[in-house]
Amino acid sequence: MNAQLVPSGDRDVPPAPDSEGRLPALYLGHGAPPLLDDATWTGELAAWAARLPRPTGILIVSAHWEAAPVALSSPTPAPLVYDFSGFDPRYYALTYPTPDASDLSRRVRACFPDNGRPVVTRRGLDHGAWVPLMVMYPAADIPVVQLSVPTHDPDALIALGVRLEPLRRQGVLIVGSGFLTHGLPFLSGDNWRGDPTPPAWSRDFDQWAAELLAAGDVAGLSRYRSAPGMPYAHPTVEHLVPLFITLGAGGDPEMPVHTEIDGYFMGLAKRSFSVGR
Repeated sequence: MNAQLVPSGDRDVPPAPDSEGRLPALYLGHGAPPLLDDATWTGELAAWAARLPRPTGILIVSAHWEAAPVALSSPTPAPLVYDFSGFDPRYYALTYPTPDASDLSRRVRACFPDNGRPVVTRRGLDHGAWVPLMVMYPAADIPVVQLSVPTHDPDALIALGVRLEPLRRQGVLIVGSGFLTHGLPFLSGDNWRGDPTPPAWSRDFDQWAAELLAAGDVAGLSRYRSAPGMPYAHPTVEHLVPLFITLGAGGDPEMPVHTEIDGYFMGLAKRSFSVGR
């Protein structure tokens, strides 16, 4: 990643982990590679990362890998997955050469019973993983593995997050990567030209989710298909459901979250939060 994508200068000393030594679990909006050129968004992500204790490893769940049974990306860094089209050729030349993650992969698999451990694949990181991580950890010096999304069922995803929660005590940063609204077919021409003004469906869904997240209302969030703004906010729900893994991994799914980033990009809600500290 080019250095200019991340603000320079001195940063505050990151806070310590919580009283049990755990990192928080995160849900963040990742966007397509052109967001690497958005100074506001990259500045917000970089500042967020600077406030966190340094992870020993990163386990990220991206909207762009749906596979059941649950699977893991290659622990020996594989080529990135350029799962997008129509963008400037320079985005297809970006690399993110993270260290060997074999130990992290073993620790993730150890969270599962012997007969249900994730299959380790040869897959690399897709843009839902490497785009935000290039901004948050540009040195690419932290081991990373990606976990697939095996279902859209909120209860099952929360249970999956709960299973992963012990990793936080080992300094592993657990990240759900999606976008709180993702109604790309319903954006206006002005939105596609960069106008951040949200359509009503995006604003309504964002406000609905913000209220329930602040209240720790998991049951309400689980009824997302009947939420205000649907189905326009999520014609398909893969960008929303990583949120439930984050809530489970946070230690208490009904714990109110801490909003780290809000606002809109091209009319889509960037709302991103941490839970568990």
